[in-house]
Amino acid sequence: MIETEKFAEYPALTEAARRWSKPAADLVALCVAIQQIPAPTGEEAARAAWVAERMRKSGLQEMVYDPVTDNVYGRWPGAQSGPALLISAHTDTVFGIDTDLSVRYEPHKNRVYGPGIGDNSMGVAALLELLAVMPLLPPPPVDIWFAANSQEEGLGDLRGMRALVDALEDRIGASVVLEGMGFGRVVHRALGSRRYRISVTATGGHSWSDFGASSALHVLAQLAADLTRIRSPETPRTTFNIGRMEGGTSVNTIAQHAWLELDLRSEEPETLAWIIDQVMEIVARYRRPMWQHRGVTVETEVIGDRPPGSIPADHPLVVASEHALKAVGYAHDADLRISSTDANIPLSRGIPAICVGITDGSNAHRLQEWISTEPLQRGMSHLLLLSWQVAEWLATGESSSVS
Repeated sequence: MIETEKFAEYPALTEAARRWSKPAADLVALCVAIQQIPAPTGEEAARAAWVAERMRKSGLQEMVYDPVTDNVYGRWPGAQSGPALLISAHTDTVFGIDTDLSVRYEPHKNRVYGPGIGDNSMGVAALLELLAVMPLLPPPPVDIWFAANSQEEGLGDLRGMRALVDALEDRIGASVVLEGMGFGRVVHRALGSRRYRISVTATGGHSWSDFGASSALHVLAQLAADLTRIRSPETPRTTFNIGRMEGGTSVNTIAQHAWLELDLRSEEPETLAWIIDQVMEIVARYRRPMWQHRGVTVETEVIGDRPPGSIPADHPLVVASEHALKAVGYAHDADLRISSTDANIPLSRGIPAICVGITDGSNAHRLQEWISTEPLQRGMSHLLLLSWQVAEWLATGESSSVS
């Protein structure tokens, strides 16, 4: 049970916090309703339209439905003008349009299972639930923009958040990004990444009559083997992964075309640049005249570029989240960490931002994904208190520190 007297510093929030003192059945039902609408990255229109209808009924001002990105957002007016708070949750999932979205309940474990249930149906549900309590409260210290944005996952490359910040950059002073899972986690450092598609074209031919002709698959396999020999440093943590390879026509055809997709990440921008250089040096070997004479060409295309950024652990946003966690009875220290989230975009542009979770869960991006219903009351109360604290900080007009 939330000790609502811990909200004494913010008495206007006490009644709203009591909303979640009962079992979270309504919030779970809202989450499942969202989860049942397929929303693969780049195909979020149906879910976005459903969310837009809920937002229109809420009293938001300056409502926007962007048909290009399927972003949906609007402004809740605050007590004073000035830099506003942006609260967002991404609507897309990693699951294809034909995925079976059946939900399974295990009440004895306080769990709900379903593809995308935590990432990020619960994040979107929390956004809408927070919006639903705003009429119970006095105007927040500053304007709050509520946004359901698209294309966070995979090759979406944070395009929804990029467009959202493009539209609101001169009006927002801080950003809180919501993920359904990871209650107690506070992401304040943005993990930079670069993703490439490396394509090989060769002469190809018949596997018998043209034996010896250059094969795009053979060349790509050699190039991929060279990539796996890169020795990335453990500190700062730096990773690479060949996630997909494809090419060829048939088992008896020497391949004319083949490609792979490569993911590079590092905790530090300088080390990310270093591993990118390592990859480009390997690619350059396959562009030498000996390969050109054999009819081999190698091309690289950037298919993902998530910029890094950070705020320090003692930044007011991080401290506010830690205080709010303690106020709602979270028994551990906040889990401060680095990750790749929608917060990468505001952080990379000098806007203080954090990403927080609403409840516990596991198996993200798997069909067996699940969330726990037990922490939902504390997760929502944390979000409410955090939002008010950040809005109050923005209202003071204090300077920020983003690196």
